[in-house]
Amino acid sequence: MDLAAAPLIDDALADFVRSEVSITVATCDDGRIPHLARGTGCRVSADQRQLTVLLAAPASAEVLADIGRNARIAVVFSLPRTHRTLQFKGTDAVITGIEASDPELAADYVDRFATGLEAFGYSGAVIRGVLHADGADLVAVRFTPTFGSLQTPGPEAGHVLRS
Repeated sequence: MDLAAAPLIDDALADFVRSEVSITVATCDDGRIPHLARGTGCRVSADQRQLTVLLAAPASAEVLADIGRNARIAVVFSLPRTHRTLQFKGTDAVITGIEASDPELAADYVDRFATGLEAFGYSGAVIRGVLHADGADLVAVRFTPTFGSLQTPGPEAGHVLRS
């Protein structure tokens, strides 16, 4: 990675990935069999070069195993009310310990995401139940996005984000 290049993530994108978006983490095993997990929050590094996605470890076992084997990751962030969608990929994903504030970050994210879906008639209680992870179950996955693209349905879908 060229450290002199600007990061793919600017202030607006950092705000977006930390908002009430749907977070889907995708990996694959060595046989290219895909695995998915639901994220429960996201942090952006101070220099905006890395993303850290929070996951509930029990529901993310296959994703975490894939990351341990090959470090490849794709994360999709999508805002249900507008369908604005971004995808970031990386090849250096690592499982890290959580920070002291991560359980609160995850709880706040889950609440905001569920509240956003309630406006469409979905049960906030069900969403909160599916995504809930207490501090003991949380795990963090950090990676450097080396590729990013707009995935919002429409004419800009597939547009590559540039540093």
